[in-house]
Amino acid sequence: MILNYIKIAWKVLLRHPFYTFITLFGISLTLTVLMVLTSFIDHLVGSHYPENRRNRMLYVQKVQLTDSLKQSRNMGPASYEFMKKYVLTLKTPEKIGIATIFGSANAYVNGKRISLNTKLTNAGFWEVTDFTFLEGKPFNEQHIANGDAVAVITDDLKRQYFEDPTQPVVGKSIEVDNVTYRILGVVEGVPVTRPNTSADIYFPYNVGKSNYRNPGMMGNYTAMLLARKPSDFAAIQAEFQSVISRIPRPQESDGFKFFYIDVKAETFLESFLSNVIERNASGYFYTVVGLVMLLFMSLPAINLVNVNVSRIMERASEIGIRKAFGAPTRTLMGQFVIENLFITFIGGAIALLLSTLVIYLINQSGWIARADLTINLSVFLTSLLVCFVFGLMSGVVPALRMSKLSIVEALKS
Repeated sequence: MILNYIKIAWKVLLRHPFYTFITLFGISLTLTVLMVLTSFIDHLVGSHYPENRRNRMLYVQKVQLTDSLKQSRNMGPASYEFMKKYVLTLKTPEKIGIATIFGSANAYVNGKRISLNTKLTNAGFWEVTDFTFLEGKPFNEQHIANGDAVAVITDDLKRQYFEDPTQPVVGKSIEVDNVTYRILGVVEGVPVTRPNTSADIYFPYNVGKSNYRNPGMMGNYTAMLLARKPSDFAAIQAEFQSVISRIPRPQESDGFKFFYIDVKAETFLESFLSNVIERNASGYFYTVVGLVMLLFMSLPAINLVNVNVSRIMERASEIGIRKAFGAPTRTLMGQFVIENLFITFIGGAIALLLSTLVIYLINQSGWIARADLTINLSVFLTSLLVCFVFGLMSGVVPALRMSKLSIVEALKS
């Protein structure tokens, strides 16, 4: 029966090519925008290179210190000393990566300055992430213990700094801010939209101009805690809060006397959202995104309802005859909803092709350095859900309108 409905829908589409074009244009344009938006959100908060295990990671991104009267506060990334005392001592996580969030330096090639984004990390950083090493390997605990001036660079920096980028550079030297480092490895670069892992060059946390000995709470370090499985998140968070609760107070940090300390191990999305809205708001985030998508779909859906009503009313005689032979209203409604879903999914297929093209153009444009927007399984399933909701929104109302037609009224038409 469903196959017959689809055949009828196909015949209806061929009957009026102009209406069909308008219908499919509205559906595909709307869904293209939604698919690209979904892909961009997935690019920002999903598990992607080199943070492929974000679904198993908790992040410690910032510390907030508040005085006893709650009149002033100091907020930002933590110091390495804080990480050493209260994060690296945790027992529940499988591995812990520490890295500065931002840093900058300069290198010079033939008198030309290269501005670099730098990152200081511990050895665990390379274990919680999944960098693709094009050459060599990362530094380890021994390099850090020895205080070796070593570095890992990206393939972009290799192309900029060395005259012949086709030759291996592991073992060669690179001078950054008047300090010479030995290159241990070359990795594939990371999009700038992943601040925990994106940089041009990576150093051990204890070399160069690092201030890792700063005894205060505030600094430039964030942590990535890799859980053995997502269900361990609660245990990790409980252990971390237990450690934080034992910090003696009041205490002074970098000249600021604080009584309250607020720091959490959160998922990346919760940590990302805490910069703009209250903590633990991931549920609100998805609700707002869902409502925005629903609102965005509503306008073209209303127009599509009008087109569908006109299309259905053209078939009033068919409806009248079927009703006269005993076809129940529920069957007729189901038919028109299925027909509309069929048309919507054709528009969805077109939108999928258009979205792939738009995403390819965004990735190639350089608008986001190293952008790797994709239509993966989660984006695809979300798109299917959007198609289904869109089809229902634009199909139910015309079907209800049709169901109210009496047999006489339908046959007169």
